Amino acid sequence: MDLTTRILVVDDDPGIRDLTAAFLGQHGYLVDTAADAPTMRAAMRANTYALVVLDVMMPGEDGLSVLRSLDRATAPAVVMLSAIGTDIDRIVGLEMGADDYIPKPANPRELLARIRAVLRRRQEAPMATSATGGRAWWRFAGWRLDPVGRELIDPDDTVIDLSDGEFRLLLALVERPRRVLSRDQLLDLSRGTQAEHFDRAIDVQVSRLRRKLAREGCEDLIRTVRNEGYLFVADVAR
Repeated sequence: MDLTTRILVVDDDPGIRDLTAAFLGQHGYLVDTAADAPTMRAAMRANTYALVVLDVMMPGEDGLSVLRSLDRATAPAVVMLSAIGTDIDRIVGLEMGADDYIPKPANPRELLARIRAVLRRRQEAPMATSATGGRAWWRFAGWRLDPVGRELIDPDDTVIDLSDGEFRLLLALVERPRRVLSRDQLLDLSRGTQAEHFDRAIDVQVSRLRRKLAREGCEDLIRTVRNEGYLFVADVAR
């Protein structure tokens, strides 16, 4: 049991909040709770959290607004919970930087599995270093991608802001250049095999990523392969 990983459960429903906290506590996590956005921010100032379980529908400031305000570079991982559960709401949450999005009522064991998968991905990212111990940058078409610092730098040495989902999608493509990847494969690689599959979520992220990678006079680095998926066309070095 990992008694050092601290999680914050944010939900205005005291029954759901307390049951979720108790269940996660039984599985080895240190768990704090908050009923609204101000209490959540106070808790985050007082403690360091590995992950926040964040309800979307809360009185006052809602979960999506809270998510939008977080600094993606320093914020903990976020798993969103929502009673709405429509595809478009999930896509919006993921595009805004959530690490995962689960409809209510959430099965506690599924929530636990998703949390473990998100934390595992977060822990694995810093391990992508070179044999000499330095950062192992991916380089392609004049661009540089730092898998440890989660930083993308364009050919003019400008840092390009990426959402968490865009970063993981780009990393999945860069690690497998000149290979057609289906939408399901990209979802698995960027979200984990526990993620629910929404083709449109990948299409939206690819479209946004394309715009950020676009340079005048240069071909798109991500090519659509009709009825099959997407292909990263650049040569990649590390």
